[in-house]
Amino acid sequence: MTSSPLWQPFTLGRVELPHRLALAPMTRNRAEPDGTPGALAATYYGQRASLGLVITEGTQPSEDGQGYPNTPGIYTPAHVAGWRGVADAVHAGGGALFIQLMHVGRMSHPDNTPHHRQPVAPSAISADQDMFTATGAQKTPLPRELSVTDIAAVIAEFRHAAASAIDAGADGVELHGANGYLLHQFLSPNANHRTDHYGGSVENRSRFVIEVATAVAEEIGADRVGIRLSPAMPLGGIDEGDPDSVRVQYRHLVGELATLNLAYLHIHHIGDDQLLRSFRDVWPTALLVVRYGRTREQIADDINTGLADIAPLGRFALANPDIVERLRIDAPLNEVDQTTLYGGDAAGYTDYPALTPA
Repeated sequence: MTSSPLWQPFTLGRVELPHRLALAPMTRNRAEPDGTPGALAATYYGQRASLGLVITEGTQPSEDGQGYPNTPGIYTPAHVAGWRGVADAVHAGGGALFIQLMHVGRMSHPDNTPHHRQPVAPSAISADQDMFTATGAQKTPLPRELSVTDIAAVIAEFRHAAASAIDAGADGVELHGANGYLLHQFLSPNANHRTDHYGGSVENRSRFVIEVATAVAEEIGADRVGIRLSPAMPLGGIDEGDPDSVRVQYRHLVGELATLNLAYLHIHHIGDDQLLRSFRDVWPTALLVVRYGRTREQIADDINTGLADIAPLGRFALANPDIVERLRIDAPLNEVDQTTLYGGDAAGYTDYPALTPA
């Protein structure tokens, strides 16, 4: 595998990467109760700095943006201080840190947020999903529809969070427009029933995502901003319609986002290679592609065929802090402990063993 383009350096925005691997964003639910990432988070991300591009777990830009217990935030001075420790650890290991900004919208429960208020969404339509809380699984409640004034306030929250990430020493941010969360909810016709200029047509459903990306790019520089999308991903109660409808929606959206010249587009891909190729044809900078169920032998496939520039790794990297070295020398891999994925302490987080030196 070492002769593959996977191992060639790559320039992404303002950072120089040593190869084409990256750490994919993965929720771990180990922040302090106030959303501050602690010393364990710095250890966890620092252990994985050899991946080059380190994309963090979803991080809420506001109190309304939180969906799950013990997820980190990036909107208070304490959050900034906590993330500064993470950034220092990643930089010490030679990596670049992008903090993923994740506003969950309707995928929340009042028991999990600091203010215990009703979740917000493009329309007052429940995701009807089970949500883990401190008292067990509860259904996601009916959200409050965001007014146009509210939407402007949410965009300002993304601006503030992006600026806070840079203040914390991060190299950039990734906007989470995927997996059933707020940006994805605006894109999906079954979650967005608005009749104003944020709903109805393909162009209107795309508007909020484009406005968030534009605002954040203005705030910190387009070359410090990536965005993650997941066309047709049915998470969080999302149903984007038939394949032709999905293609129309995302070709328009990606075409508009392409004009912003962001650092990268990150696709959580579930199989429409025709659509993925159309993104490749119009996107001017880096394209990241992650697929479910890849084997280690398939990691470089999209790079080798020209469909992607970077291959983010999820659970391979979670269980193997030295995954880069293991892939280089074809070493065995640790298996993921499914019982420690979400919440807890160092077990299943920072205690996965590295290779024993020969």
